[in-house]
Amino acid sequence: MAGELLEDLNESERITQLKEGNKRAFEDLYNRYKYRIAGNLLKLLKSEELAEEMLQDLFMRIWDNRSSLDPEKSFRAYLFRIAENMVVDYYRKIARDRKAFDKMMSSGSEYYSHIEETIFSKERILLLHGAINLLPPQRKHVFILCKLEGKSYKEVSELLGISPSTINDHLLKANRFLKQYLNPTLPVVVSMLAGAIVVGI
Repeated sequence: MAGELLEDLNESERITQLKEGNKRAFEDLYNRYKYRIAGNLLKLLKSEELAEEMLQDLFMRIWDNRSSLDPEKSFRAYLFRIAENMVVDYYRKIARDRKAFDKMMSSGSEYYSHIEETIFSKERILLLHGAINLLPPQRKHVFILCKLEGKSYKEVSELLGISPSTINDHLLKANRFLKQYLNPTLPVVVSMLAGAIVVGI
């Protein structure tokens, strides 16, 4: 297979090549997924510099742990899962630093205004998965499209054939339910990990 063009390989074969230390296979996979991963990281981190840095760290981890890759499993899902863990770790770290946390929360990002304060943990994200799945089907669909995929009210309205006011009503009720379900007595904020959570739902 050494002489075979990588362009002719499917993804499973590329992963096999990567496991064997093929740098060209690594570069091909990086180029294939870097924009999608970077886009999701930027939505979550609100910093191009930080998103780029985390993207590079992510793929360095892939290279360093290439021997553990399973060519039969979804590489895309694997990437998003690692990216999710890295973002969780990042926010857990800054949450320990109250000054940095206050600065982040005072930035005015609409992204964090929908479901109040935050400590990010895998357990809370798993709980969020379960909570979202308890929403009525249409409300769940609207929530995922708007909050996790970042679509505008107009886009969702055209896609689902419902009015912006109905979309807003769904989101208000979804947010109210999620805050109650996730225990409002605890100092937590739900992490909307766009690409990663969508993969898991």
